[in-house]
Amino acid sequence: MPTSNSAATCLSLCAQFGYMAAAMEYGSECYCGDDSYLISTGSTQGPEQDCRIPCSGDPNYMCGGNDRLSYYKWVGDPLYVWHTPTGADMGSYQFIIGGVVIPLLTTTGVNNKVMFLEKSGTGPPNTTGTYELDLAFINDFSKAWRPLHVKTDIFCSGGVTLPDKVGRQLNVGGWSGTATYGVRIYWPDGSPGVPGVNDWQENHNELALLNGRWYPTAMIMANGSVLVIGGEIGANGPPVPTCEVLPRPQGGYAKYLDWLQRTDPNNLYPFTFVLPSGILVIYYNEARILDEVTFDTKTILPNLPGSVNNPLSGRTYPLEGTAVILPQYPPYNEPLTILVCGGSAERDHMAVDNCVSMQAEAPNPTWLIERMPSQRVMTCMCALPDGTYLIINGALHGIAGFDLAKEPNLNAILYNPSLPVNQRFSVMATTIVARLYHSEAMLLPDGRVLISGSDPQDGKNPQEYRVEVFNPPYILSGAAPPSFTIDNRDWNYGQGGIVIIANIPSGDLGSVRVSMLAAVSSTHGNSMGQRTLFLAVACFGPPGEATCLLTAPPNEHIAPPGWYQIFVLDGKRPGHSNWIRIGGVIADAAGIGDWPDFPDFSTPGLGSIDS
Repeated sequence: MPTSNSAATCLSLCAQFGYMAAAMEYGSECYCGDDSYLISTGSTQGPEQDCRIPCSGDPNYMCGGNDRLSYYKWVGDPLYVWHTPTGADMGSYQFIIGGVVIPLLTTTGVNNKVMFLEKSGTGPPNTTGTYELDLAFINDFSKAWRPLHVKTDIFCSGGVTLPDKVGRQLNVGGWSGTATYGVRIYWPDGSPGVPGVNDWQENHNELALLNGRWYPTAMIMANGSVLVIGGEIGANGPPVPTCEVLPRPQGGYAKYLDWLQRTDPNNLYPFTFVLPSGILVIYYNEARILDEVTFDTKTILPNLPGSVNNPLSGRTYPLEGTAVILPQYPPYNEPLTILVCGGSAERDHMAVDNCVSMQAEAPNPTWLIERMPSQRVMTCMCALPDGTYLIINGALHGIAGFDLAKEPNLNAILYNPSLPVNQRFSVMATTIVARLYHSEAMLLPDGRVLISGSDPQDGKNPQEYRVEVFNPPYILSGAAPPSFTIDNRDWNYGQGGIVIIANIPSGDLGSVRVSMLAAVSSTHGNSMGQRTLFLAVACFGPPGEATCLLTAPPNEHIAPPGWYQIFVLDGKRPGHSNWIRIGGVIADAAGIGDWPDFPDFSTPGLGSIDS
């Protein structure tokens, strides 16, 4: 604050970012912190007359001196509360199996197996580029990992699960040359304990992107098509400031987006979300709503706040934070809330220690800042079936990339949006495994979170092949998990009377909740496809065989067409999920089931998932 520093302005700025104390030095310098910083550094109080330099913004008062701080703090209620649970309430990390690759993209398939896609060139020379993990064989390494094959390098590609009748996985873009145009499709088959036989299908001479892309984002749109947006021309090349649609509509072209050109290279893997009014895109430290047909800008939103020491901190790769949609509840008439956590600054590489949230479609939207318990860059955020979010992995300082962040953040954090603002963070268990660049977190069907990867190449932290899970508190609670069966797995929008037969161990049918979590492909802090909804539910009958009636979300802008895991919760305890698809009619209208129309690609066709 060269010309505006004062006790009032400095303390107010610090409070905005959640700091309880402020200190001024040399008249123009403002520092934020808490009493804990003074205690940890052994600072002592000196004579008042040592602070003799007038404040640059108010010369009637002194703002420190030479190597002396004028120190102020808020009194009364704290600006934030971080919960510090103990025992089982902290959750736990658990090693489950050694790995065969360092994944840079993971997807839980509708066959309840986890797809790992790796960057070639940094792992063993004999890998095939992609493996499927079957957790039913967790005690038999040779059976747990099934090798699959890709033809081009999928390093830093994007992916989604298609809304077709079999939940094919789509992967787009890649490292360089032909790979950047790559369109790869995998049809999940087999089941837990039953090996599949399908493999990735790819032929760039028949099926390719219009623009080659490295670090692109993919998103299922409300009309069932796939939006592919952003990236660079491979290997740190020029930007690709365009978006395109798959399957390619007649006359389709790559739409130029000047704002991606302007903010390169800090806008890679932009965060994208379907809204009732269009498509929200967050890139670097900016956000806007696009028309879902023309992709023209409808609304320019306020810039995202950065950190207290650098307001221009960014949130997308390589400054790399992470973003999610907070849960939606019936009747789904509240504006969607977007939560963005972590990130870093371009020049000094100071990681961000806050989350910001916004209802983008509300009148006069603004960003709400909530201070996190620690700084975080290259973080992952995984939606849990109880409506909370696990913030995990990453570093305390640096940016994404090889050898650009050396201080791992080993603490898991839980964010609970049902608690009051500034009281939503809990400091959870600590791991001994550094999870830095190219690490991922993926929700499993049993409610645990699969933790994998790390490829820092920093000479200090190893390439990480070990696979862990994080057990959220509900796993460790000792409560018996509920279970359920469902016959109708292909839903229409607004459909009522969807029957599930549930076993509710507590016997309390009034405590039953049902959540619906969209299929996700996760890479570089971008959980492509993430969406959490809670459903209207009514249960009756004996708790061991209760009949519960569900009502589907009303339209494709609340729940874009596609595949979702349905979890039944008995109080806080979720059971194993079942997969359903919603919006199949829309997906069929988009032509997804019959795409691509080439003899060397297998297509599931149109119609019901059970046909």
